[in-house]
Amino acid sequence: MFDCESTGSLVTKDQVSPPSDEDEVPEAARGLSEHEQSKVREAQRPRAPVVYEIIRNEGESELRRPFASLWWSGVAAGISIGFSFITPAALAASLPQSDWKPLIAKLGYPVGFIIVILGRQQLFTENVLTAVLPIISRRKVSWLLSMFRLWGIVLGANVAGCLVFGAAVALLPVITNDVDSELAKLVDNLMTNTPWQMFAKGIGAGWIIAALVWIIASTEGMDFFVIGLLVYLIALFNFTHIVAGSTEVLYGWFTGLVTLNQAAFKFFLPTLAGNVFGGTVLFSVLSYGQVREEISANR
Repeated sequence: MFDCESTGSLVTKDQVSPPSDEDEVPEAARGLSEHEQSKVREAQRPRAPVVYEIIRNEGESELRRPFASLWWSGVAAGISIGFSFITPAALAASLPQSDWKPLIAKLGYPVGFIIVILGRQQLFTENVLTAVLPIISRRKVSWLLSMFRLWGIVLGANVAGCLVFGAAVALLPVITNDVDSELAKLVDNLMTNTPWQMFAKGIGAGWIIAALVWIIASTEGMDFFVIGLLVYLIALFNFTHIVAGSTEVLYGWFTGLVTLNQAAFKFFLPTLAGNVFGGTVLFSVLSYGQVREEISANR
C-alpha cells in the first residue's frame, strides 16, 4: 500500500502506473551531453520486437521472390555448403593422430555456412524461421501456401546443388586419396545414426540455425564470428543438417557407401522433419510468443 496525494487516499501496488518515457530523466543521465546521450541510445541492443520485425520483413520479401531467383540461389547454396563436408576432411587428413584431432578438424564445418549466409544464398533451414514468422503474423492461407512454395523451391534447389557437388568430388580428380578416406569416415559416422537419432539430432541443428538468424538480425559486424561459433556447435555435437548432410549422403551414394533407400528413409526424411520441428515448432513459435503482446499493443 502506498500513500497518495494530499487527500490521504490510498492505492494498491496494482494501481500504480509504471514509469513512462515522459518521466524525469535520471540524475546520472542529466550529466551527459546531447551527443553522449545519443551514443547511449545507439549502443543499446534492439529489443526483441524490433528483431522480430526485421526477420518478418525479410521473410515477406523472400516469399515474394520469383522462382528463378530462388532456384538459382538455392542451387548455389547447395554447392557452397559442400565445403562444410570437404574442409573438415582436408583438415583431418593434414593433422596427426591425437585425441584433439576431431575438435580441430570440425573447425572446417562452418566454412560452407559462412559462404552461404554471407553470400546471401538461399539455405532451406535459414528460411524455416524467416518464412514462418510472416505466416504466424498474417495468419492467412495465401501466405501459408507461399511458405510451402518457398520451402519446396529452396529445398529442391539445395539438394540439386548438393548432387552436383557430391558428384564432382566423387567422380572428378579434385581431392587426394587421404582426403577421400576422411570423407568416407564422415559418411560412415553420419550413417551410424538410426532414423530416430537423425530426427532428434536434426531438432538441435534446426534450433541452432534459427537462433543464428535471430542473433545476426540483432547484431552488426559480428556475422562471421556468430556463424562460425554456432555452426561449429552443430559439428561438435554431431547434429544432423538436411542440406550439409545431403552432400555427405549423395557423395556416399556415388561412391557406393550408401544406398538410395538409406539416403531417403534413414537420413533425408527424419533429418528434414527434425530440422523443421526445431526451427519452426520450437524456435519460431517461442520467438513469436515472447513479442506477441508487445506487437499487439503497438498495433
